[in-house]
Amino acid sequence: MNIRETDIAGAVVAEGRPYTDHRGAFSRLFCERELAEVIGQRHMVQINHSRTSAIGAVRGMHFQYPPHAEMKLVRCMRGRVWDVVVDLRAGSPTFLCWHAEELSPESSRMLVIPEGCAHGFQVLEADSELLYLHSAFYSAASEGALRYDDPRLAIKWPLPVTDLSDRDETHALLTNEFAGLVV
Repeated sequence: MNIRETDIAGAVVAEGRPYTDHRGAFSRLFCERELAEVIGQRHMVQINHSRTSAIGAVRGMHFQYPPHAEMKLVRCMRGRVWDVVVDLRAGSPTFLCWHAEELSPESSRMLVIPEGCAHGFQVLEADSELLYLHSAFYSAASEGALRYDDPRLAIKWPLPVTDLSDRDETHALLTNEFAGLVV
C-alpha cells in the first residue's frame, strides 16, 4: 500500500494496488503489516458496513469522545463518496480544519481517520457502500457529532445536500467555548 499524508496529522490515505486481469480484479483491503506505521499498536476491533441510496445524501459528522475515541479506516466498496475528516483535537495546528477524498472501488483508496477527528461523507453515486474498520468498540454514551453545515467548519460539499437523518440534521452548531478533544 502507498501511504499519503494529508494536511491533518494522522489522517492519511492508503492506496492499494489492485491486480486486474481478464477474470476481474483482486485487491487487498487491509494489511496490518503494511499499515503498521499508521495504526501503531492499535487493533481493529469492529467492522461496520453502510449503504446509502440517494445521491447527495450526507452521513456525519460523527466521532466518539475519549476514552472511547477511535481510529477509523474507511473504504468505499461500491459507488463513489466524498469522504471528510475534521480535526477536533485540542491544541492541534489543524483544529477545526477538514480534508476530503473521493473514495470509490476503482481508486482503491482508504481514508484513515485518527482519534479525535470527526468523519462524514456525501454520496456521489446511488447505492454507495462503505466498509469501516474501528479501533474501539461503539459506545452510545461517548457518541458525538457536528453539523454537516456548521459555518465554523465551512465544509465544501460537492453536491447540494439532499438527504439527512433527523439526528444529523439537528446536531448543535459549534460554540466558541468548544476547545477541542483531549485524546
